[in-house]
Amino acid sequence: MLEKKLTNILTNVKYIALVGASDKVERPSYKVMKYLINQGYNVTPVSPKLAGKELLGQKVYAQLADIPYPIDMVQVFRNSAAALEVSQQAIAINAKVLWLQLGVINEEAKEMAEQAGLAVVMNACPKIEIPRLGLEK
Repeated sequence: MLEKKLTNILTNVKYIALVGASDKVERPSYKVMKYLINQGYNVTPVSPKLAGKELLGQKVYAQLADIPYPIDMVQVFRNSAAALEVSQQAIAINAKVLWLQLGVINEEAKEMAEQAGLAVVMNACPKIEIPRLGLEK
């Protein structure tokens, strides 16, 4: 069941907003963003600290609401407590998927997003799931 859900998400999503983006190459958020771009996804970095700059060739936005085009999936590289606010923002921009990165667990954020009709993945990493599911390009 989970395999099918993840495969469906990862094959249908095109535009990803990566909340908690970092310009530090050793950070998981940087590595995952680079990987997703190499897999053909359009990844928009979201970071108040880096807003207006470019990261891996993509313009960085301060918050989800600033992104001027539709986002399919919001990927969260923030701590578990921050996930609730990001969930609210993902709902506000009509995202289809809320993806909480490995170690990011917030049942309230998950419940809120699901009630608003978003698919939710929690405590998982697309950089791990894509090759595991045989979806690597």
